[in-house]
Amino acid sequence: VQLQASGGGLVQAGGSLRLSCAASGGTFSSFRMGWFRQVPGKEREFVAVISRIYGGTEYADAVKGRFTISRDNAKNTVYLQMNSLKTEDTGVYYCAASSGYSGTSKPSAYEYWGQGTQVTVSS
Repeated sequence: VQLQASGGGLVQAGGSLRLSCAASGGTFSSFRMGWFRQVPGKEREFVAVISRIYGGTEYADAVKGRFTISRDNAKNTVYLQMNSLKTEDTGVYYCAASSGYSGTSKPSAYEYWGQGTQVTVSS
């Protein structure tokens, strides 16, 4: 499975961005899809995950109420709508795919990763 993330950029605090992640080479609906983020010197951090078919979601406490993860299985794409952005949301955002059923917030649970897209939130 190949994942291609896009949509990052520079935005002022309080603004919005929508990230996309297009998948190819596999059966998209068989994977739960997650978003993680990372800043230099820190471990990769869980942001959100969405289930395979029915769209159940989980979020990190830091983004609850501001970010929304969604997926379109017909387009093999997962999205992350980010609103009310804060400077601490700055980082490289990665999409990831998991065929497993546990450890939704752990990077080790995900077999496939996109290349990352930079999000920078300025004050």
